[in-house]
Amino acid sequence: MQKGVKTPSRGQWGSTFGFIMAAAGSAVGLGNIWRFPYITGQNGGGAFVFVYVICVLLIGLPLLLNEIALGRKSGKNPVGAIKVTGGNRFWQSSGVLCVLVCFAVLSYYSVIAGWTIGYIFTELINIPVDFAVFVQTPLYVVPLCMLFILLTIAVVLGGVSGGIEKAAKFLMPILFIIIVLIAARSVTLPGAGAGIEYYLSPDFSKINGRVVLSALGQAFFSMSVGWGLMITFGSYLPKEGNIIQSSGWIAGMDSIVALMGGLMIFPALFALLPGVSPDEGPALVFNVLPRVFDQIEPFGNIIGSMFFVLLFVAALTSSISMLEVPVAYFIDERKWSRRKATWIIGVAAMLLSIPSSLAAVQGNVFNRFHFNFFGRDIFGFFDMMDFFFGTLAVVLICLMLSLYTGWAKKIGDYASELSMGAPGFQGFPKRAWIFFIKWICPVVIILVLMNMVGVFGEPGEVA
Repeated sequence: MQKGVKTPSRGQWGSTFGFIMAAAGSAVGLGNIWRFPYITGQNGGGAFVFVYVICVLLIGLPLLLNEIALGRKSGKNPVGAIKVTGGNRFWQSSGVLCVLVCFAVLSYYSVIAGWTIGYIFTELINIPVDFAVFVQTPLYVVPLCMLFILLTIAVVLGGVSGGIEKAAKFLMPILFIIIVLIAARSVTLPGAGAGIEYYLSPDFSKINGRVVLSALGQAFFSMSVGWGLMITFGSYLPKEGNIIQSSGWIAGMDSIVALMGGLMIFPALFALLPGVSPDEGPALVFNVLPRVFDQIEPFGNIIGSMFFVLLFVAALTSSISMLEVPVAYFIDERKWSRRKATWIIGVAAMLLSIPSSLAAVQGNVFNRFHFNFFGRDIFGFFDMMDFFFGTLAVVLICLMLSLYTGWAKKIGDYASELSMGAPGFQGFPKRAWIFFIKWICPVVIILVLMNMVGVFGEPGEVA
């Protein structure tokens, strides 16, 4: 078969709008609404937001274009994409890593998504829940996680246009409507001005190396680069599609949701719980926000329930793409049917999710798990999975893919792929993209990796 030609069994996007909604849904996830606000709170508020937007434009967007170009040029999954374009086993290992990352992250990401399902109902019927007790109750968290993975399986079974695209066209507008409604109510609360100022008025004196590296890390994760998601989704694109325009929409929608996430949370937090610090960390959404919503009159429980519906939708649009990456690999490389690949991988993810679900339960083996990485202590199975698959591996993949297209292959071929359907990409934009992929992105990613292993002092988080 000719290289790069898509087989009918793989499927194809029914429309550019469908691709944008699905890819934006992939990018818009818990990282935007759950992770972005608490990372912002831990890094100085508006100063972090300012640096984050710059990182998205200068690093995230070029890497996004790189992955979609590789996907469409090859018409394959991450492993097949590198194989078809002539990459040897070393470079193919980055594709294998993409498949493993998506599978592994799906398993523990679904644990958090399961929490959102539980909180939808506890908020709706106005039952106070102690987050620490909730996550340590296997009878709640394990079934909810399984339910979430089953919903993900149901969508992916429908195929590219019949399942993923249809779901994205329905879910993404709902996500935007809910986030606008909650943000509008939050910013109109008495006393919300202090939260808005904290969030949107940057204090440039707070910008330091840690803030910059955290913003870079958040840009990687919120844009879904380094996962193979965009390679896989790009492989379903027709040649006449405008990748530049579509990527601009994806990056814009992803950033808007992240920024709106802050507008939902910080004004309400400052208005209703002024004594609570905005740098509460990962528990901010599940521990603090229900208390905030309880104080909103009228219908605080309805608003709280809507917020967790929003989190659930964001998680589902991302988990769909995580499952699709290994499914596409087994369809392309192993010639499995979509049904077989989806069920086998989905059930395997369920089984792998159990240790992550139980990691918060004090005293068991998954909670006591401990690992030291270059001076960084990692406690618990969940945190171990998140660090190695959701953090370290993602950064390594970004580096390998930028080096692959920028140096191992002729980068002009990928620039030409981006130019197809986008005549305005010729000239300076094309040269700028080549320069960033060859030079800026690799250097920045290497700095992030060096920071993770403690070259600049204490081992640092990338997000």
